[in-house]
Amino acid sequence: MGRVFVAGSINMDVVAIADRHPRVGETVAGRQVLYFPGGKGANQAVAATRLGARTTLIGRLGRDSFGAELKAFLGEQGIDLGYVVETTETHTGTAIITVAEADNTIVVVPGANGLVGADDVEVVPLLKGDIAVSQFEIPLPAIAAFFHRARAASAVTVLNPAPAQKMPGELLALVDILVLNETELGFLAGTELSESDAAARITDVARKLQAREDQTICVTLGKRGVLALGGREEIAVAGRVVKAVDTTGAGDCFVGALAAQLADGAALREALAFANAAASISVQRMGAGPSMPTAREVAAVL
Repeated sequence: MGRVFVAGSINMDVVAIADRHPRVGETVAGRQVLYFPGGKGANQAVAATRLGARTTLIGRLGRDSFGAELKAFLGEQGIDLGYVVETTETHTGTAIITVAEADNTIVVVPGANGLVGADDVEVVPLLKGDIAVSQFEIPLPAIAAFFHRARAASAVTVLNPAPAQKMPGELLALVDILVLNETELGFLAGTELSESDAAARITDVARKLQAREDQTICVTLGKRGVLALGGREEIAVAGRVVKAVDTTGAGDCFVGALAAQLADGAALREALAFANAAASISVQRMGAGPSMPTAREVAAVL
């Protein structure tokens, strides 16, 4: 069984719950404020380790109260934190999240996440069979260095390009599996996509984005399920209808679950179905990191 290495962000999520989202310039009354461990890197690492993978997180924290709380929570999950560096140069990453009507708006303040560099990732002991995961909440040069290191070790690289931003073709070429939603796919491909687009159109756009013939692109579609282009093979996984409470971290749950399954040697189709089920469980709970399910819970719905 391989291991999962996640290079990414570690945030404290400050969540305000309201009946509706404010319009521009408007103030609305909230019902509750909550604090949850988050950050796309940390979320994905929590998901992977709760689903049975030996997981290492690479990132940075500020030497402050949020940093101490996050380190304690992540350590309790069983995640290897040997490559998480504490810094006094800036604060721990923070996300300000408003949740209303089961949807969310998010403002991320990177803090220490913006200091993650090549030196943090080049020393990671990746081996063949391991899965190297990253996202766009740390600097792109650090991700490129991490993936160069992974490919040199014959590890599988998984990129979740969120929040969406343009990336150089050299970075895309280092990616074995790209996991994104239809909005992010449209942004990277320079084509507008929406929830109403047919599967054939989404697959066609994904095919045009492929950097290599053997590159896999997985498009998460929420309640519509997942579409994947694995080389030339097209895979569709049906969605699961559930009552969503908080969608924060659902994509991260999918990525972490997919990585855990691939590290365990699962075939792509089975790994996608498992990850889709895991994400459907996470949206039925509040918070990002704490909402990640266990392998037993996913097995129960499958």
